[in-house]
Amino acid sequence: MSEPTFDIPKIQKAAVVAKTGTTVQVRNDQPVKSPADLAPGECLVKLHCTGVCHTDLHAALGDWPVKPITPLIGGHEGVGEIVAIGKNTSHSPVKLGQRVGIKWIADSCLNCEQCKKGHEQNCYNVKLSGYTVDGTFSQYVVSYVNSVTPIPDNIESAAAASILCAGVTVYRALKYSETSPGEWIVLPGAGGGLGHMAVQYAKYMGRRVIAIDGGEEKRKLCEELGADAWIDYTISQDIVADVKKITDGRGAHAAVVTTASRAGYSQAIDYLRENGHLMAVGLPGNAKLDASIFFTVFKGITIHGSYVGNRQDAVEAIDIAASGAVKCHYQLKKLSEIEQVYKDLTNGKVAGRIILEVD
Repeated sequence: MSEPTFDIPKIQKAAVVAKTGTTVQVRNDQPVKSPADLAPGECLVKLHCTGVCHTDLHAALGDWPVKPITPLIGGHEGVGEIVAIGKNTSHSPVKLGQRVGIKWIADSCLNCEQCKKGHEQNCYNVKLSGYTVDGTFSQYVVSYVNSVTPIPDNIESAAAASILCAGVTVYRALKYSETSPGEWIVLPGAGGGLGHMAVQYAKYMGRRVIAIDGGEEKRKLCEELGADAWIDYTISQDIVADVKKITDGRGAHAAVVTTASRAGYSQAIDYLRENGHLMAVGLPGNAKLDASIFFTVFKGITIHGSYVGNRQDAVEAIDIAASGAVKCHYQLKKLSEIEQVYKDLTNGKVAGRIILEVD
């Protein structure tokens, strides 16, 4: 059987941040890398859609301690098909025409100490989609055959997109939370893009979920997804007391904090029970973790920074979603609407995820 052929343009539409702190702009004059210019191991992906993440907003603002490279095409939750593979690429695990996903970790060396230990996200030579290399807010993107994630046939592209970042991030945090079925997990930010998937992965793993967020829309979403208890932080007078009341006075076994709020972290130390795990996921720009050293030690609390996931975590997270156990709740929009999407993210008006059609 002959390999498929593709008509690849020389220019494309893409959403570009010219420099940090400026508005994202959709442009129609961005170059597409020629298949002849692809290096061994690189592949060109024609995108169907891409998710939008708070990280993309931070990349545009440049408010994280690690600064992005600009000018920049953002985005790191892309799904599309491979239309070209670099010459002299040996033993490629993917092929032309295959549907794949592009993640935050665009590529890792696979040979450094961190990669060999399965911590590819901490690779000393890591490339980050939409941050240090161009990302998925475009019609075509250059990626890497060893790092793209194959997408199963039984999940739609739009449904798979945010699993590649939000899904794998919360899945890994839950996986390493050292909790068992029936134990209590608190999810601050449960109605958000990461949080609503954390509810579902936690229930899939048999955990009991306390969802914390604000507003009726997010309450309904969390309860529909199976949360065992709900706390509205805009109404609650004492979140720590509320968590302890739900857990018969003992506190929760773990907290996976997906919110970027400083309070979401400081409260967790108080409502976790002895030997509880605080899984730090959400990334406030400059906030500090204000934890009582005495009670962290006295209660045996573990504070665990959990940063996206490796290639295997991504495969597992996608497979669970493809089984129907986890669904990303999303709104479908056009790439041309990205500036308004950024504004809505800034103002906390997005429940679930935003997926942009790019083709």
